[in-house]
Amino acid sequence: MTDMEQADRLLIRDTIENWALWRDAGDWERFRTVWHDDGRMMATWFQGTADEFIRVSREGWARGVSILHFLGGTTIDLAAGHPDARAIAQTKMTISQRGDVEGVRCDVVCTGRFYDFFEKRAGRWGVVLRQPIYEKDRIDPVEPTAVLKLDRELLEGFPEGYRHLAYLQTRIGYTVKRDMPGLKGPEVEALYARGRAWLAGGGL
Repeated sequence: MTDMEQADRLLIRDTIENWALWRDAGDWERFRTVWHDDGRMMATWFQGTADEFIRVSREGWARGVSILHFLGGTTIDLAAGHPDARAIAQTKMTISQRGDVEGVRCDVVCTGRFYDFFEKRAGRWGVVLRQPIYEKDRIDPVEPTAVLKLDRELLEGFPEGYRHLAYLQTRIGYTVKRDMPGLKGPEVEALYARGRAWLAGGGL
């Protein structure tokens, strides 16, 4: 590994960590700096530009919406050797959201990966597209003795990897995308193909 490649990997990892810390802390000005101007965010409850994502996140923050992120290991596929270098980064993560479900205060924890399309422009690495992969989740009442009864038909209408997260988000008023990539299946295979094309110089 060259010194330049090692430096690029460290900068990408730093950007990923800053994304989670600044977003969860509501540090919106610094959070904007992790994206390129044309950056886009895909999530269960939102799909759009980075600027729109920041706006709706701030609005949710003001209403008391609680969504937090915890990061694990990262692997980076780097296509360097030219001015606009590219990378695909995958980072293990959990999304933790708290909210009221059927009158019961609950926590949902979803385990998955951030799948990030990075590009180096004018010497700066930034996120062009963030697409989470949702692998499994669960829901628990904050008060352990509380009894939670879910609408089974609604719950099972969402993909297995994020059905409890989608249930909570639907109940608090969000419209949830129902074809996000999970651990297996055509959606995640299509995402991997997009990643390979990105590294080869293709568009999004």
